[in-house]
Amino acid sequence: MELRQIEYFVAVAEEGHFGRAAQRLFIGQPAISQQIRRLERELSRPLFDRQPRQVQLTEAGDRFLPEARSVLAAVDRARRAVEEDEHEGRVTIRLGTCSGLGDHLYRMLNNLATIMPNAVVDLVSTSADSRVPAVMTGRLEAAFTHAPPPPDAEVDCLDMWLDPLVVALPSWHPLAAQHAVSVADLADLPLRLLPRRGNPVLVDCVFQACAQAGFAPRSEPPGTTLDETLAAIGSPSAASWTVLYASHARLLTNPYLAFRPFREPGLVIDTMLLVPRGARTSALRALVEAGRQSG
Repeated sequence: MELRQIEYFVAVAEEGHFGRAAQRLFIGQPAISQQIRRLERELSRPLFDRQPRQVQLTEAGDRFLPEARSVLAAVDRARRAVEEDEHEGRVTIRLGTCSGLGDHLYRMLNNLATIMPNAVVDLVSTSADSRVPAVMTGRLEAAFTHAPPPPDAEVDCLDMWLDPLVVALPSWHPLAAQHAVSVADLADLPLRLLPRRGNPVLVDCVFQACAQAGFAPRSEPPGTTLDETLAAIGSPSAASWTVLYASHARLLTNPYLAFRPFREPGLVIDTMLLVPRGARTSALRALVEAGRQSG
């Protein structure tokens, strides 16, 4: 059994998809499939029930997952122990990221450099499902999230900041000439939004706002990436819309797109930080202070 096989298994289990796991690990999908097949042969049982659009853990895979996470956490702790010995005085914080951090993340990192100059932040891209177990097992010191953790999770959830959503429209559309847009104004335009699994809090917020405005949005498929989705919206063929965090939109400049706030009361998402339950190390205290200053 190889360490990379365990890492690949955990990635597929958390993503529920071989392709998304490959993107997360920056390797080819065939390599992941091959190594997991070898792992299953060694264990003499399948770990995944493979479906055309997703994969699900088998009973054996469900039992194997927490043990696999524990192995990866132990490896991370061993690696950090060596790094701390090589770089005396340096404190490394492995921080799980999520969508929509935008310029808040830049400000937080700059604030942290002032508050705790010996801190080094290792940013780790994480899926929504993987953040809580990664913090609980010690693979991450902390992780951003937009969704509260399950009640039985051994983590604390700390408020960081509130981030409003903005609507992304084609720059040529009449609504782009307005200072702000109401949700009802968008009823006749198709919506391009990521699947709910990727960010359930954001998707639910948008659909609830549309329902309160008296319509169910007509959906168009989004791109596989945000850049592709925005390119489709900015094309001259047909108007459509999506939403972005305001902190993210502030980093984007595109002559084909217009980013407009929603009229009051607006759409707002809470950004929080997951940390191990009861953990208040000097590094975590500095991270929380830096994050709240950036809000």
